[in-house]
Amino acid sequence: MKIAIASGKGGTGKTTLSTNLASFFAGKQDVALIDLDVEEPNSGLFITGELVHSEDKHKMIPVWDKEKCTFCGRCQQVCHFHAIISLGTQIMVFPELCHSCYACSELCPTNALPMDFRKMGELKHWKEGSLSFIESRLDIGQEQAVPLIAQTLTYVAENFSADNILLFDAPPGTSCPVIEATKDADFVILVTEPTPFGLHDLKLAVETMQELKKQFGVVINRYGIGNDEVIDYCHKNGIDILAKFPNDRRIAELYSRGELVYEKFPEFRKQLELVADYISNLQQGGGK
Repeated sequence: MKIAIASGKGGTGKTTLSTNLASFFAGKQDVALIDLDVEEPNSGLFITGELVHSEDKHKMIPVWDKEKCTFCGRCQQVCHFHAIISLGTQIMVFPELCHSCYACSELCPTNALPMDFRKMGELKHWKEGSLSFIESRLDIGQEQAVPLIAQTLTYVAENFSADNILLFDAPPGTSCPVIEATKDADFVILVTEPTPFGLHDLKLAVETMQELKKQFGVVINRYGIGNDEVIDYCHKNGIDILAKFPNDRRIAELYSRGELVYEKFPEFRKQLELVADYISNLQQGGGK
């Protein structure tokens, strides 16, 4: 069961929900939490364990071989991402723009652009009891999150069976990294807050999930601030509201200390159990 936890904007509480839900499930069955917000992963601030695996992650970048090049300009013509420019007797490669599509390398008539490895980040895997935690982190200066997210998902697919609950802490927003992180999910939880900004970005996230034909539900965080427009929107559009986590300073204080909230805040735990029950029902084939 693959559950992606996403949002239309940052700061809504995705990581709070992801880490608490993972720890809660780990008390009952095997679960893996995968932090796919590779540009700024922070689930590791709340999850501990023994490091069982670590590896560098690479992407493939063309390297210009001047001796073989005939300066035909074919590489520039076929690159849709403007990662290669032909300047007379010079070929310039821009690794930050390269999408590793191999077009320039495969279509070069003289094999003057062989592909080579370039480190883009690292993946680490921790384990404690029934809980596995996987985090991938882009190196500073790297521009593209999607290749690292894709390789992380491949690692998860190779190391976890369908018997596990897999929780994906997705990047915020509705751009390419979110698409990559949620495209194979069985269910997506959209975390929002009951404010005009929250509603605006929730609508964008809902449209994205509908375009991807994903089954999804909404969790309202910081319930008690703002207004009821998010609730009205969900009811009007037949969207399940899984839980309403209260707006309480004590939750923020626990979060700021890197502590799991459900262990010390009964009302938060009650709402978390609603989310867990919903997921368990899906896992057992109950559906909506």
